[in-house]
Amino acid sequence: MNENVTISLPALIHRIGRDSANRAKALARLHSCELKRVRRSRNWAITGEAMSIQSFNEQLKSQTSSEWHYLIKKLETALLNHADKLEPLPAKLARLISENTNITLAELMHLTDCTLSEARTARFNAETW
Repeated sequence: MNENVTISLPALIHRIGRDSANRAKALARLHSCELKRVRRSRNWAITGEAMSIQSFNEQLKSQTSSEWHYLIKKLETALLNHADKLEPLPAKLARLISENTNITLAELMHLTDCTLSEARTARFNAETW
């Protein structure tokens, strides 16, 4: 859940401009993400937790400027590959239990990388509802 995700942004400067890239870099820093060039190439990458990158993307969407269109599109398509990291663990456990009421604790632990106590708590909460 807390693993860093790296999303490649090829030729970012050429697509959104230097000023926009600098503003995006500052916004990313506010969301605990790092937007920077990949070595000395023209390619850029953003690194951070999936939830942080998603909040950064939502911040870009809230801006009325169309300069972020390329960046928003790249982030959205890349975050689709990391959908499992965007859902909080308790919500994920509750969803898995509701989808399959006969799921075992071992299966829950394997699918979500949670502890035995977290799986038991989620099972207990699902049964009390």
